[in-house]
Amino acid sequence: VNLIGVADVSSEGISKGSVNSIEDAVTAISSALERAERMTGQPIDRATIGMNGTHISSQESHGVVAVSRADNEIHEDDVERVIEAAQAVATPPNYEILHIIPRTFTVDEQRGIKDPIGMTGFRLEVDAQIIQGLSSQVKNLTKCVFRTSVDIDDLVLGVLAASEAVLTKRQKELGVALVDLGATTTSMIVFEEGDVLHTKVLPVGAGHITNDIAIGLRTSIDIAERLKVEFGTALPDDVGKKEDIGLDEVGGSSGEAVSRKQIAEIIEARLEEILKMVDKELQSIDRSGMLPAGIVLVGGGAKLPGIVDVAKREFRLPASVGYPLDIVSAIDKLNDPSFATAIGLTYWGSLAAKKGADGSILSRFSSVGEVTGKIQKWFKSLMP
Repeated sequence: VNLIGVADVSSEGISKGSVNSIEDAVTAISSALERAERMTGQPIDRATIGMNGTHISSQESHGVVAVSRADNEIHEDDVERVIEAAQAVATPPNYEILHIIPRTFTVDEQRGIKDPIGMTGFRLEVDAQIIQGLSSQVKNLTKCVFRTSVDIDDLVLGVLAASEAVLTKRQKELGVALVDLGATTTSMIVFEEGDVLHTKVLPVGAGHITNDIAIGLRTSIDIAERLKVEFGTALPDDVGKKEDIGLDEVGGSSGEAVSRKQIAEIIEARLEEILKMVDKELQSIDRSGMLPAGIVLVGGGAKLPGIVDVAKREFRLPASVGYPLDIVSAIDKLNDPSFATAIGLTYWGSLAAKKGADGSILSRFSSVGEVTGKIQKWFKSLMP
């Protein structure tokens, strides 16, 4: 994939991954589209959209079908039928299935099959991971995008898209957790043997660190953010006791100074709390301290100096910051953990285009197409 343009604007109308003002969100999306179109010189009429939010949940599901052909050979339509059977799980009311991800298939009594097409058997089963989101939030987000006259190719869980950009096949086989530290949410996804094992979106993020600094130092949010970005570290022991920062360096009033060690202590305390919450999720699936490929950190929060050392200590596992792999681009700023989700979405979109003008990959991994299709038709009917 050759990346030819990038645009980022501050997020308006969206909080913790959920739309709280359609007008503001449409304005922000339009602004990003306009910048991207100006940079690339190409009109944008289709998009793959990342979805986030604490309403997103995942559950395991099981589907069973009889092989339909007389010669008992398994074909693609059998695989699609068994995945549909797994999809018939009792989802909570008002929830949409975003993705249904097949983990392993069983043909008769043979378990652990990754691709059953071409095999012979009477009974086909699948163990799948179902990722679902609140219907109202899915509709609000798609409504915002359609109001900018862009068609939606697919709606993808943000951290799942990021995993396409930063994780290798080997890491997913060994067992790895990807943690996306956003401003107001922290998303995580766990892979083992190449399959999605668990996903979760937590309602805390790097913005909470900024809030803590603002409260602890009795300063404004803007100054707290600049202090965090320019002077922050998660390792207070590396900072001298007498290291002071003049607030005039970050836009504050001259004459005032704050202790850099105090900033580091505030950052460390909140970061430990966020990472403990992630580890608690790992404990719930019995993988705490048991992922050989360790923890990979992405998102804007992953750029904090010292975060890798704190993560190693909290998780008792190898930890690293994830950078997008195999990028072909003349734009230097894309080599950054905060662009992992956006780059992952472009990979996802190109993969879908490659695998299926027939849409087979989308039908297998995503089932939000019907909803977006209905909303799209409704919008087109309103247009003159």
